[in-house]
Amino acid sequence: MKQKTLGLVHTSATLVPIFQQLCQEHLPGVSIFNMVDDSLIKDVISKGELTPTTAKRVVNQISAAEQAGADYILVTCSSIGRAIETAATLSDVPVIRVDLAMADEAVNTGRSIGVIATLPTTLEPTADLVARRAQLAKKEIVLNTKLCKGAFEALMSGNADMHDKMVADALKELSKEVDVIVLAQASMARVVDTLPQADRIVPILSSPALAVKYLAKLIQ
Repeated sequence: MKQKTLGLVHTSATLVPIFQQLCQEHLPGVSIFNMVDDSLIKDVISKGELTPTTAKRVVNQISAAEQAGADYILVTCSSIGRAIETAATLSDVPVIRVDLAMADEAVNTGRSIGVIATLPTTLEPTADLVARRAQLAKKEIVLNTKLCKGAFEALMSGNADMHDKMVADALKELSKEVDVIVLAQASMARVVDTLPQADRIVPILSSPALAVKYLAKLIQ
């Protein structure tokens, strides 16, 4: 049987090692390649939304991954979700949003779902995806969204400790109000690992591991 190839499309180089490790763990025997273009996310952040021009570039990037020989494509950025869904309709291979499995897991876990992000441009598409997956599952949910204002800027200016503290505080607060929490950005996952067990009163879901496990099922 021909070895399967997974193309990973990223908008940040920081995600490459995270997914490399997860793929080694859950996708042994699958050939992996990475494509990174951080100008995509920078454009979304500076414009405050995913513009048609950037969406076209996302579609082109995914098409390039298919042309490079990918049998499956995983796009690891939540901010460009709508463009990923468009690309999936134009592709001959499965194109997967990184947050799809996480959204489904959240809908299965509880009625009151918290969505947390450090960027408004990621908060909206993730909350929208959760709402649509709930609709598809015919399940009534209550969404509670929380933006950690200033945390992303702190991280970008090199103050990771401040970012982590802001996210941790927001997680503790949101945990008291919902059944399950969804992290809209993979970069927030490491903060969960630092939370004392006493503060982890509800499940906190992060997309990378759930996406790779979902892919493992799909490929097998």
